[in-house]
Amino acid sequence: MNKIARRTFIKASAAAAAGAVVLPARELRAQDLPQLTEDDPMAQAMKYVHDASTVDPASRPNPAENQNCANCALIQGEDGAQWRPCQIFPGKLVNANGWCSVWAPKA
Repeated sequence: MNKIARRTFIKASAAAAAGAVVLPARELRAQDLPQLTEDDPMAQAMKYVHDASTVDPASRPNPAENQNCANCALIQGEDGAQWRPCQIFPGKLVNANGWCSVWAPKA
């Protein structure tokens, strides 16, 4: 892991931890959450886009063309849903076709 990827991971982990503490104790349903916008400061910090096909695979920390939120280990919610919760962006929904710099392969 290079220094930039480590920094990105640490920033994302800190944001996710902070969001977990801030979220109310009640169980949130996906339809209650707002959709993440590309101009959100956290989205910009993580280079989030709604459409992964707009990101040059060579510019990604782990270059691969088939990376998107739907096949990321950090996405939550029901498979097949267009907008789903993500551990990196607590309290918001990401587009299943989206991508961010913290993408990690599912195990």
